[in-house]
Amino acid sequence: MLTATIPGSDLTNIQVSYGKDYLAYSENGTLKIFNIKKGNVVFEKKSPSATDQTLGVLTYQWLPDRNILLYFYAKKNPNAVTTVKVYPSKPNVQTPSIKLETEDLNQAKILSKEVPVEPRFEKRYASPQITELYSLELPNSDEDTAPDDRLNPFDPPSGSEEISAGGRIEKFVVSTSTNLMYLTITNGSTQKLMKIDVMKKVSSINKPGELIDNIATSERYGTLYIDSKVGTINQVVALNNEKRLVISKNINDRILGIRNGRVYIGEVENNELKKIKTTDDLQIVKDKPSLKTEWEGSIPFNKSIRTLIGVDGQIVVYDNQTAA
Repeated sequence: MLTATIPGSDLTNIQVSYGKDYLAYSENGTLKIFNIKKGNVVFEKKSPSATDQTLGVLTYQWLPDRNILLYFYAKKNPNAVTTVKVYPSKPNVQTPSIKLETEDLNQAKILSKEVPVEPRFEKRYASPQITELYSLELPNSDEDTAPDDRLNPFDPPSGSEEISAGGRIEKFVVSTSTNLMYLTITNGSTQKLMKIDVMKKVSSINKPGELIDNIATSERYGTLYIDSKVGTINQVVALNNEKRLVISKNINDRILGIRNGRVYIGEVENNELKKIKTTDDLQIVKDKPSLKTEWEGSIPFNKSIRTLIGVDGQIVVYDNQTAA
């Protein structure tokens, strides 16, 4: 077992890498990567602003099968306001067919000369910030090679503005089997579930008025599981090949994660985890499958709590600063 003392204070959103030899965490708005074996920080990504907390690294997530960290980075849009020339459209005037004398014809030609049209100037407004997607590849923790920090442009580039305009990124998961990324973006009382495909194209896939508490993706088939709330209806739903299937209609059930062919669902009442249930992670998802109770008890479980499924099916419950 590796142990390490990390220098610094107020560390948040601590995440362990796939190889268990790196830690990603945030300290005072700066993303840092700590090499556990060597005991030092090997990468930092600072915010472009010391005061604007909406800029800098917004969220990050280790890939589940390699030491690569994906993260979103926001900066001010240098072209948030642009000025363009706008020319008025030419009127469609029909010239009557009239027989004219030579003198009249010459006069008509003079009068028919086009008068130059002056353009007007209009301001165009875009999102005040741009959100970029980066992939940070870490070498073997025994090596001294610098991490490879790489920008992954959106196609079209407007996808970054679409994410920025949505609001605050809350949940972020990656499916390595399909190279799809999913994130929830909240703005006031509205929320969007966004999908980013392998070409970095951004699309919205949630229902109108739908609120989502948690998301998880299948490591084998890329199926997305969500805690969906529409009005007074709470359900655990699977999005599989553009289809929506209900996994549980129990209003207390929450998706915990997927590991080794099993989907883990927790039953939460009054901020307490009371049960853990499972069902098979299938390529073709069944509607309302049977759920097997694996554990009963009582563990504190609020909205800040995160869960991690171990290789042997153990459930790790933790918040942004501690894990047990």
